[in-house]
Amino acid sequence: MIAADRLNTVEEYYFSKKLREVRGLMAEGRPIINMGIGSPDLDPSIEVLNVVKEALNHDGAHQYQSYQGLPELRASFASFYKNKFDVVIDPATEVLPLMGSKEGIMHISLAFLNPGDEVLIPNPGYPTYTSVTNLVGAVGKYYDLVGEQQWFPDLEKLQQQDLSKVKIMWTCYPHMPTGATASLEQLQKLVAFAKKNDILLVNDNPYSFVLNDNPISILNIEGAKEVAIELNSLSKTFNMAGWRVGMILGNADHINAVLKVKSNMDSGMFYGIQKGAIAALNSDDSWFKELNKIYGQRRDLIYLLADKLNCVYDKNSVGMFVWAKLPEGIQSAEKFIDEVLYDKNIFITPGTIFGSNGEGYIRFSLCVTAEKIKEAISRF
Repeated sequence: MIAADRLNTVEEYYFSKKLREVRGLMAEGRPIINMGIGSPDLDPSIEVLNVVKEALNHDGAHQYQSYQGLPELRASFASFYKNKFDVVIDPATEVLPLMGSKEGIMHISLAFLNPGDEVLIPNPGYPTYTSVTNLVGAVGKYYDLVGEQQWFPDLEKLQQQDLSKVKIMWTCYPHMPTGATASLEQLQKLVAFAKKNDILLVNDNPYSFVLNDNPISILNIEGAKEVAIELNSLSKTFNMAGWRVGMILGNADHINAVLKVKSNMDSGMFYGIQKGAIAALNSDDSWFKELNKIYGQRRDLIYLLADKLNCVYDKNSVGMFVWAKLPEGIQSAEKFIDEVLYDKNIFITPGTIFGSNGEGYIRFSLCVTAEKIKEAISRF
């Protein structure tokens, strides 16, 4: 059987392939320290876990659930956005639970893109924006993000291009992989750009609360709902990556378009996970403070490791990664990380997997214990 032509447009996800290599080295007995992937190693709160356990005995807990999720889950999403971002969301029409925000990238693309439509994709940026664009038959049109401009697009330069076929623009602030943030003024410029060019602006916002004192939503901007939707996730904020809980927020028309796709592709989220998500969304500030205390300690140690490698980094960046510039003279980020992997048994992500503007950079994950980071430092 010959596979569909669309598979020729994508490759196996880098981490799927590279982690298989790393696991092979571990099977050989190598003491690998994995600083590559942003998979939270910490647990959800005990309160959340207890709620899930109790939910297993509720009537109907194991039946099919609504495609739109429990009403109280949507209400919790709305309350969370009001409390944390001061954004008003109608829980009945303006939010849709997702099985992780990565699912949302595909649903949004299927809902709004026709073959041949163009998509503005950040370089560097999350590789899934490109792969999903290719899978649906659209055309990626990359816009540059560079350190000299604090990893924010040059909108004046973009405006000079032919944007007539562009339907979607992917943004991600706080930015992955660099950890750069965007101010309200910058987000206002993005919204104005989208309105001027009749583009659907999609902000991917899962890193809002990790080492970030000023969480912002694109929906904070007046009039943003006319042209913008936002993806968010409980994976990083509440250590629930494997639970697959995300959300899409925007105006009712945009949400309904995504629901048409989603309701034909999967069923509702497991009841117990929804109840756990509700409990997480209602966590008090102590949860965020304790989480960031741990990540802050780890980040300080990663800075020491980066210093050992003579890398340069921005201490104003946020999120669960440290984006570091390699020393002058290093020709290939991928060759560099392979040398570290095989010589020091430490896996670090090369910046090139996020786009050509990632050449010369590496990314460290904070999802590693302080003890392991200290051990990594000692290997140098």
